[in-house]
Amino acid sequence: MPLFTKDKEDDNGGWFLPEDVRKQLTETFKALKENVVLELFAEPGVNDEFTEYTATFCADLDRLHEKIEFRRTAIPSERAEALGVTASPTLCVNPDDYHIRFLGAPMGEEGKSFITAIMLVSLRMNGLSEQSLALLEPLEDERLCQVFVSPSCPYCPGQVMHAIKCAIARPDLVKAECVEMNENPDLTQEFNVGSVPHTIFNSGAHDGLGLMPEERFVVEMVHLKSVEMLLEEGTLPGMKDGSAPAGFGAAEPGEVDLVIVGAGPAGLTAGIYAVRAGLKSVILEKSIVGGQVALTPVVENYPGFTNVPGKQLMDIMSEHARQYVPVNEGEGVESITPGDPAKDEPFTVTTNRGAYPARAVILATGASYRKLGIPGEDAYFGRGVNYCASCDGYLYKGKAVAIVGGGNTALTDALHLKNLGVSVTIIHRRDEFRAQKPLVDSVEREGIQVLWNTVVDEILGDDRKAHTLKLRNVETEAVTELPVDGVFMAIGQKAATELAVSLGAELKENGFVKVGPDMRTSVPRVYACGDLTGGLQQIVTAIGEGSIAAMSAFEDLSHPYWKE
Repeated sequence: MPLFTKDKEDDNGGWFLPEDVRKQLTETFKALKENVVLELFAEPGVNDEFTEYTATFCADLDRLHEKIEFRRTAIPSERAEALGVTASPTLCVNPDDYHIRFLGAPMGEEGKSFITAIMLVSLRMNGLSEQSLALLEPLEDERLCQVFVSPSCPYCPGQVMHAIKCAIARPDLVKAECVEMNENPDLTQEFNVGSVPHTIFNSGAHDGLGLMPEERFVVEMVHLKSVEMLLEEGTLPGMKDGSAPAGFGAAEPGEVDLVIVGAGPAGLTAGIYAVRAGLKSVILEKSIVGGQVALTPVVENYPGFTNVPGKQLMDIMSEHARQYVPVNEGEGVESITPGDPAKDEPFTVTTNRGAYPARAVILATGASYRKLGIPGEDAYFGRGVNYCASCDGYLYKGKAVAIVGGGNTALTDALHLKNLGVSVTIIHRRDEFRAQKPLVDSVEREGIQVLWNTVVDEILGDDRKAHTLKLRNVETEAVTELPVDGVFMAIGQKAATELAVSLGAELKENGFVKVGPDMRTSVPRVYACGDLTGGLQQIVTAIGEGSIAAMSAFEDLSHPYWKE
C-alpha cells in the first residue's frame, strides 16, 4: 500500500506535508542563499512506495521555496549511469557539485539530516568545527562514507551529518551516503549490518558502530583506523610526547560557574534552573540529547501527554533548555580534576574538545545497558545482539527475536517490536513480570510468547551473526536451544559512576551515587541527579532531582557551607 493517497493530498489543499510542518520549513528556508537541486533516481517496480513518498515530499519542498528545484530521473538512464546511481530510490543533493546521497526515503529521524543537508548546501557551509577541519586537511585519497540507518534511530542523523559535512568540506574526495537498511537489503547483508548507525568506510576498509564524536569520525575516515589503534601506534594526528592530539582536547571553551554532565531529563532541567538562577552554565553530552528516554518508543506516564514518543518528548525538553543554556552534543567528559574548595579553586572539566574551569559540577550521567556477561554476547554485539529496540527493531521486520528481561523496558520493547511485525519471544528468569500492569496486560493481549523461569547461558552463531540461544530452565535445569535472528537485552541498567568515583563521591550499596535530599554528594560542589542516583528511575523524578541539584549548587556557591 502507498504511504499516502491523492485523496489525502486533496484534503490538505494538494499538499503532502501538514500545514504546521510547512510553516516550520518555510521559516527555516528563509535562510537559503544558493540554489539546491534535489534529484531523485528511481526504477519502476523497486521500492515504489518509498519512491512515491520521496517524490511527493521533495515536490512539496520545491513548492515551498524558489531556490529548491526537484527533478526526477529514471534508472536505468545515461544520467544514472554517469553518476553511478543504481539503488532505487536514491535522492541526491546537488549531484553535480557534491556526492551527498540518501539511498532510500529520508523518513523518520533521517528527515532531519536531509533538511540540514539542504540548508548547509544552500549556505555553502560545511558545519565542521575548526578542529575537525584541521584533522580533515591531510586527506589525499577518495573516501566513501556509507552510514546505515533506520527511521526510528535517534543516533543515526548525527552520524549521517558527520559524513555530509565532510562531503561539503571536501567535495573532491569525500562521498557521503545515508543508506536506509530495509530498502537496501543487499547492501545491508553485504556489510553484515546488525545495528545502527553502522558506518562503512571505503567499502569495508574500515567501519564504525554507533554515533561518534565529530572529530573521531573525521580521524577514522581519514586514516581508516580506529582512534584506539592510532593511539596504540602513537600515530594519532598531533600526538607529541603523550600530549593531547589535535582536535581531542586542544580547545579552551572558557570558564563557567557550572558544568552539567549529561543531557537527559535531569541534566536539561538542571541547566534551565541553573541559568535562571544566574549561573553561567554548560551542558555536556557525549552522545545524543535525551538519554534513555530518547530511545523509548512510547512514554505513557508523563503528565500532560496521554502517550508521546520518547524522542519527541526529549526534543521538546531540549528546545526549551537551549533557550537558556548551551547543550554540546558529542562532547564527552574525559576527566574532572578538583580544586581546593577552601581556596575557591575551580574544577577542571576536560572533554574531547577542551577544558572547562568550573566552580561546581552536576553529574547527570545516567545509566548504561546492563549485560548478561555470557559467552557470545560481546562477540555478536551489532551482529544479532542488540540493546536498543527503537534503534535496531526495523532490521528484524518479518523475523524472529528474543527479548531478555521482565521489567518495563523488556515489555515495552517487546510491544514495539511486535508492532513492527517482528515475531517476539520474551525470556524471563522468574515466574512473573516485574513490569507495570498496563504493560503486562498489553503483552497478554498481543499474545506474545513468554518462556518463564528461563535464562540464556550462551549465544551461538557463525562468522557473520548470532543465530541460536542456549537456554536453561532454572527449575528443571533442562537445556534447550532457541533459533533466533536476533536478541535484545533488557535486563536493567548499570549506573555510569566513573566520574563520580574519580572525584571520591560515596556510592550506595547498590552501586548508585549517594546523595542527600538536596542532591549533594559527599564531595563539596559536586551534585548528582537522575538515574545515576538510583531510586525511582522515572522521567518526572529525574526532572525534580535536576531542579533541586541546580538550586543547591546556586545556594552553595552563594553561601559555601564548606567554609563555615
